[in-house]
Amino acid sequence: MLVPDPKVVRRLLTRYASLQIARAERGGPAAAARELEDVSYTLCVLMGTEGVREAIARADAMLASGASGASGASGAHGKTGVSTAVRFSPVSPGINTEVCEGA
Repeated sequence: MLVPDPKVVRRLLTRYASLQIARAERGGPAAAARELEDVSYTLCVLMGTEGVREAIARADAMLASGASGASGASGAHGKTGVSTAVRFSPVSPGINTEVCEGA
């Protein structure tokens, strides 16, 4: 079974969270909404899910388990002590967080 590169997964989770925060704080431009949709879709494809919430849960589990072996992480929080978890918060209207279209 193919396993996604943990660095790519971590980067996507970080970008997803940043875009969600930006949209919640200031609404953001249409380009940010499109990027959020793109990142959500990419997470779904990478993690083999149909919904972004499931994709994030799988990504968090993969990173917490240290699936990479090469990432240098020790334990669920790695050397930095920073959790890889992405917490859900209310999202802006019009952003579909349940289903990844085209997945």
